[in-house]
Amino acid sequence: MSGHRTGIVAFASGSPFPGNRNRKVQLLMPDKVRIALDAMGGDHGPSVVVDGAELALRRHPQSEFLFFGNSAEVGPLLDAHPQLKAASRLIHTEVAVRMDAKPSQALRYGRWKSSMWLTIEAVKKGDADVAVSGGNTGALMAMAKFELKMLAGIERPAIAALWPTLRGESIVLDLGASIGADAEHLVDLAVMGAAMARIVLGLERPTVGLLNVGVEEVKGLEPVREAGRILREEKLPDLEYNGFVEGDDIGRGKVDVVVTEGFSGNIALKAAEGTARQMGEYIRNAMNRSLSARIGYLFARSAFRELRERIDPRRANGGVFLGLNGIVIKSHGGTDAEGFAAAIKIGHGVVHDELLAKITAALGRHHASQHRALSGAAS
Repeated sequence: MSGHRTGIVAFASGSPFPGNRNRKVQLLMPDKVRIALDAMGGDHGPSVVVDGAELALRRHPQSEFLFFGNSAEVGPLLDAHPQLKAASRLIHTEVAVRMDAKPSQALRYGRWKSSMWLTIEAVKKGDADVAVSGGNTGALMAMAKFELKMLAGIERPAIAALWPTLRGESIVLDLGASIGADAEHLVDLAVMGAAMARIVLGLERPTVGLLNVGVEEVKGLEPVREAGRILREEKLPDLEYNGFVEGDDIGRGKVDVVVTEGFSGNIALKAAEGTARQMGEYIRNAMNRSLSARIGYLFARSAFRELRERIDPRRANGGVFLGLNGIVIKSHGGTDAEGFAAAIKIGHGVVHDELLAKITAALGRHHASQHRALSGAAS
């Protein structure tokens, strides 16, 4: 990774961001982190959510959970985990947002009463520090925007996530919160992504690149080229703009923060996840093809285990909705308990490191700088 590392606060119980090994560790008070969970969200429902919370509690015992869902389904699962049950509260609702529901339908039928709405509402009311859901992405974004409202100067939220690279980890956004973006929105994404990188990756001045079809300044859509011009000319103090990056630069870790609009970002994410699974299948098939291959696997077992862990999409599960006046984490709907625990871990980390306050401050500096520039040009 490029950039200069600084002593960002980590956790006394271990950093929640495993790629961030070079940060200085400072002791923190073991304050409780209150996590609201949409127990009915995702492809597999309460079983994955409860099992994931159990794993997360083992790793972060200072957690408290609020489960929102059907008590007839969630209650027996919690009964099977006495330690988790003791650290949790279950709020009953029989309404769940369907995975195929349109955002407008979810708002019409799920407002005030669905497990997804109540999970977000817990953050708004101050009953929880972070909301985590594996439910319908469009519905989650619509409800979060409606309930929590946007930060000043931001029109749309963005999903940001850690992306494993050859050099460690990068932040990539937007991974599908909204489709399309003008130049100003892309610049705001760069500011928010850099703020997240300073906290999560421990970088003093993260490098930022705009995802494009080529690195030349004349290539790409007009909003991307205009955003590049703004970032070059403004020379923002909190980030170092490194120009355009291409799709294969993401996995190389060419920059600390990759910025794109949600359509291309989501395609890149799904393509990377599919490729990781494909490579895993290739390796498994190759190892089972012959006796000599199986014997070779026994000698190289530890290396293959490390490779499997590095390409496991579950390790990077959990996207942060940036731009909201509250913390919401989107888990992949099809993940298992390990993946959902990773999403909770991300939420735990951004709450402890005060991501929301620091993004708000970074945006305030950026918008104030823009206002001064406009005032100077008008005078």
